[in-house]
Amino acid sequence: LRRLMILFSEWDALMLSNFALEQQLHTARQELSHALYQHDAACRVIARLKKERDESRTLLAQAERQIPISAAGPAPVAAVTNGKRALEDEVGPDGKKIRPGINPVIIDELTECNSVLSAQRKKRQVPPSLAPIDALERYTQISSHPLHKTNKPGILSIDIHHSKDIIATGGIDTNAVLFDRPSGQVLCTLTDHSKKITSLKFVPRDELLITGSADKTVRVWQGNEDGSYGCRHTMRDHGAEVEAVTVHASQKYFATASRDSTWCFYDISTGSCLTQVGEASGQDGYTSAAFHPDGLILGTGTSEGVIKIWDVKSQARVAKFEGEVGHVGTVTAMSFSENGYFLATAALDGVKLWDLRKLRNFRTLSPYDPDTPTSSVEFDFSGSYIAVAGSDIRVYQVANVKTEWNLVKTLPDLSGTGKVTSVKFGADAKYVAVGSMDHNLRVFGLPGDEQMEEAKSESAAQ
Repeated sequence: LRRLMILFSEWDALMLSNFALEQQLHTARQELSHALYQHDAACRVIARLKKERDESRTLLAQAERQIPISAAGPAPVAAVTNGKRALEDEVGPDGKKIRPGINPVIIDELTECNSVLSAQRKKRQVPPSLAPIDALERYTQISSHPLHKTNKPGILSIDIHHSKDIIATGGIDTNAVLFDRPSGQVLCTLTDHSKKITSLKFVPRDELLITGSADKTVRVWQGNEDGSYGCRHTMRDHGAEVEAVTVHASQKYFATASRDSTWCFYDISTGSCLTQVGEASGQDGYTSAAFHPDGLILGTGTSEGVIKIWDVKSQARVAKFEGEVGHVGTVTAMSFSENGYFLATAALDGVKLWDLRKLRNFRTLSPYDPDTPTSSVEFDFSGSYIAVAGSDIRVYQVANVKTEWNLVKTLPDLSGTGKVTSVKFGADAKYVAVGSMDHNLRVFGLPGDEQMEEAKSESAAQ
């Protein structure tokens, strides 16, 4: 009986202990359920806040593009629309114009663009439609077009809208001419500049054309459905001749370089100058400029043969080539290869090729005599060929740092002036557009019969 009572007592104690454990388990489950609910609610709040933050950033970017000026004071905004300046720029205590700067939203945009293009660049291959070397060896003049005035001859700049095969030329006669190559017709002539047009560039995404002139202005032209172009913005931020215009890879921004020893970074949509960069010691003016194809680097050349490489995000100079490694004479042109690491620059002493990975000059092309400057240099989009212009036009096959860059073809200067000023490859290097110190645009390529044979052989290969 005593043992039985002890057994019952132990059983009761066990039941009490089990009941206490069940109560603790129930409490723990309730606490866990509450914690999970709080975590789920917190996740929803974070997601909503992130969405609101992204929407706010987008609205802020749009607002800053529409009102590209500091909100620190009620000073008037310098807006230029339809070729007319609305109000004067805000001026700081030092007498210089106040610029809104390249804000973090734009920097994020530039960085993202760079990341995307850099990733794509590693996978790039030479397109099968690229003109082969044996075709370039047979290139000859296939057309000549008198686009500019004869009393002020000279084509100083050429650009090509590849998807539409439209060629734009800028001349000493102050005009820019848009020429439809397939039809051989002039689409329109832009006449608003008062001095020679030194540089022009298409912005294909928005059907825009940007022109820089010796009249110290930059103009953005908007294409219309009928093929005409109207002036959308006029910028008067430089104090001397504008020598170069270059468009960022995003096609939302562009930069200009001037003889006033500064370069400007613009928002295309508003025509506003976000920043104007110069160096305190800079005395020699800029004569050329080009964006790196990935968009975070800007190259500029000066009248004293100096090459400067800039970080666009910080506007800091990150490299400088001068003296023994630099050029002799004015840097007339520069071109980055689409491979991302070659830069070609032209001056009186020929073309220097730079390896951006090691920041060194690995080759110099000197096709002309010491008194003949190289006036233009241009990589084709595939990065397979490079064209050099001076007293004639020479096309080289691009190789690597160690191997020789072979001369593929020499095209004569048929203007009779001995001064070829500009050269540009057509799509897939199927033709070469050339401007000289006369009033004619010249196109070199395969004659009609050979073009048909090339097309047939390409179709058969495909």
